[in-house]
Amino acid sequence: MFGLVPVWWLSGLFYFGWPVFGALLLIVMFVRGRIPLPAGAGLWLAFLALVVVSATQLADVGALLTFTFRLLFYVTAIVVCCYVYTMARERDALTVVLGPLCAFFVALVLLGWLGLLMPRFGMVTPFELVLPGGLSGNPFIRDMVHAQATEYSARSTNPIFRPAAPFAYTNTFGSTFAITLPAVVACLLLGARGPARTVLLVALPLSLPPAFLTLNRGMFLSLGVGLTVLGLRAAARGNVKALASMLGMLAVGGLVTLFIPIGELIERRVSVSDTNTDRLSLYLEVLRWVQRSPLLGFGAPVQVDTVTADAPIGTQGQLWAVLFSHGIPALVCFIGWFVIVGFRCWPARTAAAQWLSVVPLIGLVQLPFYGLVNQNLTAIFYVAGVALVLVDRERPGRPPSQRPVPQPLAGAVR
Repeated sequence: MFGLVPVWWLSGLFYFGWPVFGALLLIVMFVRGRIPLPAGAGLWLAFLALVVVSATQLADVGALLTFTFRLLFYVTAIVVCCYVYTMARERDALTVVLGPLCAFFVALVLLGWLGLLMPRFGMVTPFELVLPGGLSGNPFIRDMVHAQATEYSARSTNPIFRPAAPFAYTNTFGSTFAITLPAVVACLLLGARGPARTVLLVALPLSLPPAFLTLNRGMFLSLGVGLTVLGLRAAARGNVKALASMLGMLAVGGLVTLFIPIGELIERRVSVSDTNTDRLSLYLEVLRWVQRSPLLGFGAPVQVDTVTADAPIGTQGQLWAVLFSHGIPALVCFIGWFVIVGFRCWPARTAAAQWLSVVPLIGLVQLPFYGLVNQNLTAIFYVAGVALVLVDRERPGRPPSQRPVPQPLAGAVR
């Protein structure tokens, strides 16, 4: 699921295969039985229930496909969290648990460099070929099954190429980079050894050029907030290791900016686009529409001609997507999960735990700007599953968790 990302991307199955892997993990957990639920799971299950009920507000049957697709990603996120949480409780070496997510990060680096070296690379994937014409011709579906290394305007005479692979959009690349970076640093701090350590040490600095060239302001903002909180907390608690690792990453990032004029490139991109105006238009329209259906929303984004943006209402940010599609109670549950997990991870003491504990905060900062519904949401839940176990182990006077004894299926999930 995480280690063969380039294969799934080239086959066109990266998006559609993700919920299938989630279903397989769910089957494994039910067969095993007695799976402990991590903090916040109950609130997320309430969110899922509200999402299901909001389907009654869908305008037409055609919207049911995209609604179901998003719902499956929401389910996959909590399934991965429970699976990782259980695995982390039963293993002493958390570097092994973080391994697949680190492989995912390495795949981002490789595909990001593909975008830098071959910015116009694109191909029709095998899965795209076998889809019925009606589906492959749908822009929403085509973006997910077509392999494209970068996102750019094909009509521009001087396009800005922004790394996107394996995702459909460069914003998702930037979002996922900010989410997985702390996990890679934490894995190194936890003592990753051998070839894996070498690969990660090489991948970290190599990840910065493609990440920076996404020109994602939300990525810089969320990482900046996360690293600031990490540094302040490490300094207040005298954690030299966490502070040194954070300063080290900032130093490497600073060196990269000597060769890549990030500020100038972002200013150039903003000057030739109406992204700020478009987003504000969509956000204001969401606030106007939600007054008509505050409890259940409208089930899915809606295309209207009353906004300047060429995008449906309820997109361009997960906060607005949940509010518009599923209503205010669902948004409270969605944000509540991040708050609960962040609060439970706040007592983190070791450097690795402190790096992992800033990921829910990074996700919160991204909510108004990025869509957190696909693989990036699953990555947050993955990190949360490990962070909750690590913080629990660090509590003073708390004995090491005993390995839970697998129960028969009749025991169900508690």
